[in-house]
Order: sequence, then structure tokens, then C-alpha cells
Amino acid sequence: MLNWDEFHEDEATVAEQPAKAAPAPAAKPQPAAAPSDEVKESNGSYQVADSDRLARARKSLEELDVAAGLEELEMGAARIEVSDKQMINARADLNQLVPFKYEWAWQKYLDGSANHWMPQEVNMNADIALWKSQDGLTEDERRIVERSLGYFSTADSLVANNLVLAVYRLITNPECRQYLLRQAFEEAIHTHAYQYCVESLGMDEGEVFNMYREVPSVAAKSAWSLKHTQSLARSDFNTGTPEDDQELLRNLVAFYCVTEGIFFYCGFSQILSMGRRNKMTGVAEQFQYILRDESMHLNFGVDMINQIKIENPHLWTPEFQDEVTQMILEGTELEIAYARDTMPRGVLGMNAAIMEEYLHFICNRRLAQIGLKEQFPGAQNPFPWMSEIIDLRKEKNFFETRVTEYQVGGALSWD
Repeated sequence: MLNWDEFHEDEATVAEQPAKAAPAPAAKPQPAAAPSDEVKESNGSYQVADSDRLARARKSLEELDVAAGLEELEMGAARIEVSDKQMINARADLNQLVPFKYEWAWQKYLDGSANHWMPQEVNMNADIALWKSQDGLTEDERRIVERSLGYFSTADSLVANNLVLAVYRLITNPECRQYLLRQAFEEAIHTHAYQYCVESLGMDEGEVFNMYREVPSVAAKSAWSLKHTQSLARSDFNTGTPEDDQELLRNLVAFYCVTEGIFFYCGFSQILSMGRRNKMTGVAEQFQYILRDESMHLNFGVDMINQIKIENPHLWTPEFQDEVTQMILEGTELEIAYARDTMPRGVLGMNAAIMEEYLHFICNRRLAQIGLKEQFPGAQNPFPWMSEIIDLRKEKNFFETRVTEYQVGGALSWD
């Protein structure tokens, strides 16, 4: 592969070569091109485009102002005012990013961009040796690693599909869309990270990536998430009526408050617990980076849901609040079932009963974040180390932190 020095050397060499001798003139002389068609001061000469084709191109450009679709740009329309912007159903020009209406959305985009990382930055050698060792991990620990990679390897793809095929199209605020683009890219990095772990450990890729169709506790979570994207992914679905606007809100609650806000928590706490015990530290570090992203996704989604509620109070009816509460309870029950499947016995200082209380604590948090009543009063966080395992110098609980301090490619330490 050429480096820049080689590239410039080659360029210089070419420049110094004497010009080749001109070919002998053809027997039948060709008419010279008109002066206006000649290419001046170029590195060599070439033929101009076919005159008829070029004329048609110029004629088409002359008619561009009446081309189909151009009228939608409303040429000469007034510049966008902040008051024109809304989270959904806005009539403002989506191509005009500024002036910002939601500074928090732009700040999250900047924070997410500063948190850029790639899976290959993490050394997996210790994990490979441990995974291949006959007595390196217990059967229960291997089950946790396999189930975690099996669920997450496709879960982030499901989230990305929902963002790209549904949410992005229906959110009508440019700065929020900017963050959604960043989030979609991060979901791709997460899927890459899981694939990198699977490949590094020499696991059966087909088995892991198809687990969401084969293992009931994994399949149930994926099926629940997919249920809430089917209607929005239709090309003919649009917001604009109370019923359709509520359907979008259901989707946002399902994917931010449940899929990313509940379904990820059992697996992440299990893998991070392994990291605390100096086991599978490469996989655990990948999960640390991913969890930083997911914490940002969650908080962005909560802010977006709450903003839609503020701008559209008629959507947040008592009946709809009850429905959303039930959705979050369903998600909690699915994650508890997953915990029981992945931890049939005590392992890593935790068990399914302790995880159940933790998930009740998380459920309360999700409900409270969108203004709903807690369903498990008094539930506590039984894993205080979850607040300390990743020291990002933020608020006391990393899972709930509104992250503001990131370093591009910064290495995380277990100290």
C-alpha cells in the first residue's frame, strides 16, 4: 500500500517523464474542436462529451426549477425559527439544523462522538486462553458468556433497524436526527464488538447469531422488541393522528425504556461481574464501552419521550399511561425469566433471586424517568459495585448517569 511520500514520488516521477511522441496523423484529417470545447491547462488532453448528450444535460438543468419534488423545498420560503421546530409532526425544513431548539440533543451528539471507540482496540488474548482452558471457567460461567453474546449480537441489530427504518423518518427535529445517526452507527459498532468477541473465542458463529431463534429466553425478548417495530417500519405509516402518534410513543418506550433500559441489564451485570473477578476481561471491557453508549442512548430516549409528552399532552392519557406501565412490567418479567435461564444456580456472587430485586429497582427507575408511578416500592440495588466498577467520575450510579465527560479511544482501567 502506498504511503503519501510514495504517492508524491510517483507523481513527481510521472511529471518528469518526457512526453510520448505524438502518433502519426490519420489519413483523413479530423476537424478541430471548437475553441470553447477545448480543455485548457490540463495534464494531457481528452475528448469532450458527445455534443448531443451534453446538450441534453444542459437542457435538463435549465428545466431543473420545475423538476418533480423541487416544489417541496418552497424556494424563497422564510428562514426557520426555533418556534417552528417540534419533536414530531413539525412542518419546519428538516434540512436546517440550526437554530437549535433542543440543546440537550446536540450536546448528546457531541458527547457520543467524543466517545468513539472500535472493538479491535481491546486485547482479547487473555480471554482466548481462558476460554480454551479446560478448567478456566465453570459450566455456569460459560453459559453466561454464550447467552450474553447470543442475545446482544442480534439485539443491537434490531435496535439499529428500528432507528433507521422507523424512528429516524418519524422524528422531525434535525438535532435529534443528528444524534439518531450517531446512535445508529454506535449500534453497528456494538454488533461488530460482539462478532469480534465470538470470532476471537472461536465460538460457533451460526449458533451464537441464531440464538434469538433457538433459545426461548433469548427469543422471547427479541420477539417482544420486534412486536413494537412492525407497524412503524411500514412505508405507509405516518404520524399526524393521536392514534399514530401514540404508536410512535409505544415504539420509543419499547426500545429505549425496555430493550435498552431493561433487557441489557442482566447480561451486562453478569459479564461485568466476571471482569471484577479477572475473568474474560476483554469481553468485559468491550461491554464497558458498550454500556457507556447505551447509558447515553437511554437518557436521550427518555428526554425525547418526555419532550413529546410536553408538546403533545393529549397523547399522555390515563389509559395510555396504564398501557406503558404494563409494557415496562412485561419487559421486567422477560428479563427476570432470562436471569433464571442464565443462572440456574448461584454464580459470580449473584443468583436469579437477587437479580430479580435488581430488575425491580431498574423497573422503578424507568417508570419514574417518564413520570409514571413505581411498581415495586422500596426495591433496592443489591449490586452496589455496579456504581463503582467503571469510574467515569460522573454521578454515583453509572447506569443512570447523564454522561458528559468522554475521551476518544480512552482505555478503561480495572483499578
